[in-house]
Amino acid sequence: MAEAGREIAALIEQVARLPGLGPRSARRLVLFLLKRRGQTMLPLAQALERVARGARDCAVCGNISGAEVCDICTDPRRATGEICVVADVADLWALERGGTFRGRYHVLGGLLSALDAVGPEELRLPALAARVADDGITEVILALDATVDGQTTAHYIAEALEGTGARVTSLAQGVPIGGELDYLDDGTITAALRARRALD
Repeated sequence: MAEAGREIAALIEQVARLPGLGPRSARRLVLFLLKRRGQTMLPLAQALERVARGARDCAVCGNISGAEVCDICTDPRRATGEICVVADVADLWALERGGTFRGRYHVLGGLLSALDAVGPEELRLPALAARVADDGITEVILALDATVDGQTTAHYIAEALEGTGARVTSLAQGVPIGGELDYLDDGTITAALRARRALD
């Protein structure tokens, strides 16, 4: 195989590793990019390189940012005393799409899971407790998936924050059992956020 063929095959292999893409979709995508090298492929490659070099986790909330502290954490208008706890950055982005929540966030980096051997020490739970204690937080909103792992994590957090004075609430109506936030429409997320309830 010619050198160019090996390079293209390697690119297809890398693209096929992306979520939702298999070898056939990866081949189609790479072919599309190759046909539009100047207009699409080169700008995409440059953007990927810039993000790969510059993106980092926000030191405060765990969001992905181009700076040490993200725009949400540095925005004084969002110092409302409310922290919305999410499992992953995708969930944070889903909530931001709706534009309803005007407080700040805390990204756990996953959910507690006995099956996957994910305990509290693997998540950003100590950092959450520290923020609640140090930042005058009055409400912690748990925007976690309506799954067994999400509910387990929610109850763990509620117990850990007992006695802090912060009210712990969770998303209410509109989030189906087994539902993941990133796949819900903006209207459902907005309704669930507005109708949040105290966690039992």
